[in-house]
Parts: sequence; structure tokens; C-alpha cells
Amino acid sequence: MIGGIGIQELIIILLIVSLLFGARKIPELARGIGQALKEFRKTMKEDDSQKTSKEKENTEEKIETKKDQQIEEAKKSQEVRKSEITGS
Repeated sequence: MIGGIGIQELIIILLIVSLLFGARKIPELARGIGQALKEFRKTMKEDDSQKTSKEKENTEEKIETKKDQQIEEAKKSQEVRKSEITGS
């Protein structure tokens, strides 16, 4: 049993499909469905890789911004310390 469909049901479905489309059309239909699935999977992988690269770029930008902020804060604290030392 495959997902609630038994062998008898599968045989009946195959008979109906062969009557509707003919024996020659079935391989063409299967090939078309296979190509559509292949293209769908390819597109999904491309979308995932684009999202990953965008997320990586955003992360790198955030890291760079944070580094710049830390450098500015360090410079300010050094200036404050210098003024405290010279002022005392």
C-alpha cells in the first residue's frame, strides 16, 4: 500500500490513463513530468544559493559596521583618557 492506495487501485488508475492517452503518449507524459520536476528542483536550488549569498553579504556588512563602531569607541575612550591624564 502506497499512501492509502492499494495495488488494485493503482492498476485501475493505470488502465484508465492508458485508455485516455494511449500507450504511445504515456512515456512522453512521464518524460514531460520528469523534466518539469527537474527544472523545479534546479530553480529551488538557485533560489536557495542566492538567499545564502545575500545573507552572507549582509552578515559581512554588519561585521564591518560593528568593527568600525568599535574602532570609533576605542578612539574616543583614548581621547578621554589622554584628557584625564593631561588635565590631572
